[in-house]
Amino acid sequence: MNWTGKRLPRLEDPALLRGEGSYTADIAIGARAVRLVRSPFASGRIISITPPAEMSAGALLVTGRDLAGLGTIRPTLARFNYVAIGQPILPVERVHFVGQAVAAVIADTPERAEDLAEQVMLDIDPEDAVADLDAAMAPGAPVLHPEAPGNVLVEGQLRQSGCDAAFAGAAHVVELGIRSRRQNATPMEGRGGCATFDRATGRVRLTASCQMPHMLRTGIAELLGMPEADLQVVAPDVGGGFGQKMALFPEYPLLVWLARKYRGSFAWIEDRNENLIASAHSRDQRHVIRGAFDADGTLRGLEVDILSNVGAFSCYPVTCGVEPLMAFAEYPGPYKVPAYAARARGITTNTCVMAPYRGVSRPAITFGMERLMDRAAAQLGIDRVALRRRNLVDSFPCRTAMGMTLDDASYIEAMDRAIDAADLPAFRARQAAARVEGRYLGLGFAVFNERTGYGTPAFAARSMGIVPGYEVVDIAMTPLGEIEARIGASPHGQGLRTALAQLIADRLGVTPDAVRIIHGDTDRTPYGWGTFASRGMVIAGGACQIAADKLADRLRVLAARMLQADPAGIVLRDGQAFAGEASMPLAELARLAHQRSDLFGSDVADRRFNLADTASYDPGGTFSNACHLAEVEVDVETGLVRIARYLVVEDAGRLINPMIADGQVHGGVAQGIANALFEEIIYAEDGNILTGSLADYLPPTAAEIPDIEIIHLETISDASITGAKGLGEGGAIGAPAAIGNAISDALAPFGVDITELPATPARIRALLRGREPTP
Repeated sequence: MNWTGKRLPRLEDPALLRGEGSYTADIAIGARAVRLVRSPFASGRIISITPPAEMSAGALLVTGRDLAGLGTIRPTLARFNYVAIGQPILPVERVHFVGQAVAAVIADTPERAEDLAEQVMLDIDPEDAVADLDAAMAPGAPVLHPEAPGNVLVEGQLRQSGCDAAFAGAAHVVELGIRSRRQNATPMEGRGGCATFDRATGRVRLTASCQMPHMLRTGIAELLGMPEADLQVVAPDVGGGFGQKMALFPEYPLLVWLARKYRGSFAWIEDRNENLIASAHSRDQRHVIRGAFDADGTLRGLEVDILSNVGAFSCYPVTCGVEPLMAFAEYPGPYKVPAYAARARGITTNTCVMAPYRGVSRPAITFGMERLMDRAAAQLGIDRVALRRRNLVDSFPCRTAMGMTLDDASYIEAMDRAIDAADLPAFRARQAAARVEGRYLGLGFAVFNERTGYGTPAFAARSMGIVPGYEVVDIAMTPLGEIEARIGASPHGQGLRTALAQLIADRLGVTPDAVRIIHGDTDRTPYGWGTFASRGMVIAGGACQIAADKLADRLRVLAARMLQADPAGIVLRDGQAFAGEASMPLAELARLAHQRSDLFGSDVADRRFNLADTASYDPGGTFSNACHLAEVEVDVETGLVRIARYLVVEDAGRLINPMIADGQVHGGVAQGIANALFEEIIYAEDGNILTGSLADYLPPTAAEIPDIEIIHLETISDASITGAKGLGEGGAIGAPAAIGNAISDALAPFGVDITELPATPARIRALLRGREPTP
């Protein structure tokens, strides 16, 4: 059998394509509808909340005073001067950002609940707000939380001993500042939940569009002070998550509280406005980067100062440190950095909470490093490919400045393959001819690595109060010969069910459609950490492989008894157990093992008829890598950027299903293009959000996404027992830097350098204003 490496159509898709999927909103039909009343002010003191004059029969208004005695959402971190700020389910005294839920209206239908919510009278005494990094850090700025003077919630600092000498002795010091503006993940399906009370057992079943069901269950139970065994969390079909659905949001414990108090079913389904103003944001960062280079272009030292706007509260469980501290730890990327210094601060503001979004900080840090490399090449008069080749890590394993181990990869090979495919001499000729015509073409590329599949050792290094990492898989063969694998990971559209089925099928000698992957239900699956951080195929896949091998060993022992052979000589393939020319179907063997155990003898060692086993996997992590290359044309009259070509050379180790890998790259690149050119959450100075609809917040359409060419490399590393590396975030990581470099290359005759994303037409026109091209 060799299902690994086949472009097998996704097993998940037929039901979804027929419209037979089951999403949270489908399950919520018939439940009492919950509508959140949200603050129109970024900062203020709550004076009163008054219900509508006429509440329909059965309608309810719930405020923070009704939830008195419950805990707050307060993730912890033991290092980095972290300040733990508690976020209430519903606030009693103060509001901290526009869109914060302050009350809930419950009615028999969503329409009625919305009508009543609009009639709730909020009396909030508004106060001065700070909505951006400069305002929050200014002398005398309003302080959001008394526990955090200066509005700093987390801070990491490092300066290695050789850094000062590296800069003092540098032939060239190259410096730049970059700005990454705020984004929203904007999944096709917004957040939502439906909590149902079971009167017979006293348990609550929470169906939620989430990425981490087990974490959600534990967090809610602790917050409400209820037995965890009384709560079941189910993630049905999930229409995208991208990290935004990792967090424990206040709406979910509110639903469970309502279900327990009123012994019924309550549902909240987020609309697009709520998603844009009240779901977690990301990417709001400003960096200053300095590189110390020798005359030949060798990088001797790197120094970065990272500021991250982390919003009003800290996200659970990864904390508000997730963005600044990832940038702090991973800035060098795939480059050799002998001496490193970094300072990273997370600044709290009167804006929506920040949480992980596909790529987390790496789109910004890759943009920073790749702009530094292009700028250094120009300043030193060295070819930008040659400069990178001189500084990319080329010997493995490699220990980074922050103590991480880079396993086997193809940084230089990936770049060379991309440059060869681009045919640089031919492009430069086209570029020169276009400039004569008043057209401006540019070519940019970005080399990066992506830390994937990391378990508890990596998360523990952050000193988080909750340390994710491992995954557990329970595997079993039923009496009818079907294989069930119960996983703690919780897919949300990536095709993980199919890829894991392929992996297991190869180990057990069956077809993938004989394997059922059961996930997303805390009652039916072992405790696990969900699907995020490009970890599903590495960690859940590794646990599946170990579990499948254990089950295969059991099958060989039983087949050997029935076929009178040595277990070591049993081969599992084509749904059969073979001992030379003799064979028997695995389905028959499974039935006998379950229902005729008397046939297998009485000795204890061989009486292993229970065809079930458990395995766990908790690796240190592995790094995938890629080179992205973009060719653009910039209209200097309008500032419009058109992407003429996009190429990805991707190395994610062994590809279990190349078609799914391609889909992950395509989707990631689309989101990276959005980051580079389109999407931006904008706040006014008073904290009012100005991008509350898709008329103002602009995701790209199919018309703006070019064909994406993909070349796959497969560097197999022993850091992953399957040989696979994660690649779910790489598309989003590389695209902003490649496009930013391409625009800068196109506009080089004007002396324009792109250092802020998204590079909108307005920003490009502002940079070009008053400039004339040089010959």
